[in-house]
Amino acid sequence: MQSSIPNELTQTLKRQKYHLVGGHSAVKRCKWLYESLIHDRPCYKQKFYGIRSHQCVQMTPAVVYCTLHCRFCWRLQSGDLQFRWKETDLQEWDDPEEIVEGCIKEQLRILSGYKGNSKAHPEKYREALAPGHAAISLSGEPTLYPHLNGLIQEFHKRGFTTFLVTNGTAPQALSELDEEPTQLYVSVSAFDKETYANTCRPQIPDAWERLNETLSLLPSLKCSSVVRLTLARDLNLKHPEQYARLLEHANPTYVEPKAYMHVGFSRLRLGYKNMPTHREIRSFASELADAMSYNILEEAEESRVVLLSRLEKPNKSSG
Repeated sequence: MQSSIPNELTQTLKRQKYHLVGGHSAVKRCKWLYESLIHDRPCYKQKFYGIRSHQCVQMTPAVVYCTLHCRFCWRLQSGDLQFRWKETDLQEWDDPEEIVEGCIKEQLRILSGYKGNSKAHPEKYREALAPGHAAISLSGEPTLYPHLNGLIQEFHKRGFTTFLVTNGTAPQALSELDEEPTQLYVSVSAFDKETYANTCRPQIPDAWERLNETLSLLPSLKCSSVVRLTLARDLNLKHPEQYARLLEHANPTYVEPKAYMHVGFSRLRLGYKNMPTHREIRSFASELADAMSYNILEEAEESRVVLLSRLEKPNKSSG
């Protein structure tokens, strides 16, 4: 399918190094792919879950479509560059197999730039040419894609593991999955409805109620689950005991309190002062762990993130 994205927006995405796939999907080189290949520094997800950064495809089936306008989000949102589009309205969708094949092709195109690079780790480069993990996230809200089940199946058929990252506003899409991802991430960035409205700025009705419905689904899933808290100073980095109450019935396998990073288009919405230090995140995580009776398993200071769980150690076979 030809791109359904307005031409002006398409050109902006290309300038931002997105590799567009079909009408609404994309791949983009992750910072940690570069860091892993050139400096042997992997993403925190490798430390936490065993995901090999140089073999990870960062992709999305809904690159400019989302149900929220989160203030901390680094992606381009409608209105950021004086042009607008309907972020929840796309009528035609590509086939899952075409998306997966296109994403792998674009990942190899990205990697071709490292061929012959004397700074690239040669063995890691060879391994990277056979990617094995798909991070279904990057930008937009993946659950808007109506063939999500088929997308996950197509990756799994090729021997990939998968992480699906969602803002939780489409609980029905998750409940209807026959093929669950290897790990499900749910972004939770508020402890009550008022804070949610101010922080996440929903573009659909009942978004807060839908998020809570998604959280109630987590115990019924077979895959491991992660609740990620993206936390910004003077916005939602407060009341860990209220977050604990919100997550009580979700019982996620892991919780990741993580700092808002002052990058991308988030700089139009928040200031540098809103970015917490790792020490602040560590302190918040400690209080949250006590309130939830979770353990602090790991932390990654360079990404300002802490891993909490009831487990004694993380399950690194998920990657």
